[in-house]
Amino acid sequence: MSSSPSRFDRGHTDDLMSFLSASPSPYHAVASVAERLEKAGFRQVEETDAWDGKSGGKYVLRGGAVVAWYVPEGAAAHTPFRIVGAHTDSPNLRVKPLPDSGAHGWRQVAVEIYGGPLLNSWLDRDLGLAGRLSLRDGTTRLVNVDRPLLRVPQLAIHMDRSIYEKGLQLDKQKHMQPIWGLGDAREGDLIRFLEEELSLPAGEVTGWDLMTHSVEPPAYLGRDKELLAGPRMDNLLSVHAGTAALTAVAGDDLPYIPVLAAFDHEENGSQSDTGADGPLLGSVLERSVFARGGTLEDKARAFAGTVCLSSDTGHAVHPNYAERHDPTHLPRAGGGPILKVNVNNRYATDGSGRAVFAAACERAGVPFQSFVSNNSMPCGTTIGPITAARHGIKTVDIGVAILSMHSARELCGTADPYLLANALGAFLEG
Repeated sequence: MSSSPSRFDRGHTDDLMSFLSASPSPYHAVASVAERLEKAGFRQVEETDAWDGKSGGKYVLRGGAVVAWYVPEGAAAHTPFRIVGAHTDSPNLRVKPLPDSGAHGWRQVAVEIYGGPLLNSWLDRDLGLAGRLSLRDGTTRLVNVDRPLLRVPQLAIHMDRSIYEKGLQLDKQKHMQPIWGLGDAREGDLIRFLEEELSLPAGEVTGWDLMTHSVEPPAYLGRDKELLAGPRMDNLLSVHAGTAALTAVAGDDLPYIPVLAAFDHEENGSQSDTGADGPLLGSVLERSVFARGGTLEDKARAFAGTVCLSSDTGHAVHPNYAERHDPTHLPRAGGGPILKVNVNNRYATDGSGRAVFAAACERAGVPFQSFVSNNSMPCGTTIGPITAARHGIKTVDIGVAILSMHSARELCGTADPYLLANALGAFLEG
């Protein structure tokens, strides 16, 4: 992984496209990660079981989050961690508790807006439905209706010519409810439909976490296929790269314990039991130390030497809106991963963190760019500052520069996912 990469690796990007298609929800994303970890020899450990201190690859699943790590043979209890942090969720439309609705002969599904999507990108698009169903016996099942099922129809221009002067104005409550058939709404119809999809008895589903997704598959774009268009790159691109890096470097000659932490709920503040502001990562790291016979002193020593790369997508310079960017920091698609800096701690990067990332990129032969927000515009944030503050861990914010962030379909350079994975691999190797 740390050898000098080519500018573009077709196999890596093809696999990313498969990963995006297989991961229409955070629950599917962690299942996809787990499948790759299992193939690499990692084994799942349950949080309710006692953990042993044996070496090797291990991972924990909790809802839409996954934490995976590799303990080298003979690793001391105070061995520091090298963490790649990312998130599994993306902005979308999520099904309400009473989903069956409609009006004027149209059957609709009641949805709530999750995160901050570009609402217009969900209009007139064929949508599937995916997520997690909770069953009467306490178990869960994944469901993925990956075919045209729903559509949010836009109002015809003839009925709102003010769009030309005022632009498109969308009310989240009134205008974003998708249709899925003709006739009157029937209570229980949607969930019964999903039970039939999974061949479950009627009434078996008692809870659900469901969301829409575009059924259009990822695709190479452009004359020379230099661009990749697809859904949920924010932030499954980083989850995929982190998984590839972790499985590539896992071995017994590492000076650190490499970790992948992919959280849910980043898009709405990370405050959940599966979010970066919850206890999951700290609990896993602490239990790993104690399972190897460590003490609180060993934990403190391990955390003091730990570094986390918070990997999330960032903004490539937009050719039609270049004035929205800082004039001296204009990251380009295809130019390698970006280092994200904000002196008001919306990103966690400082000078020493920059040096860590620069060293990893140099070792991997990967170019990198810098991103800083325009001073006149508010800066977004990531799991980086949360991770740094909650665990006292040095954290650096990085990612891949994309266009159309938070759209139902985003755009990046085909070289950048591979370059990011190589940089992450070199970082995890130490």
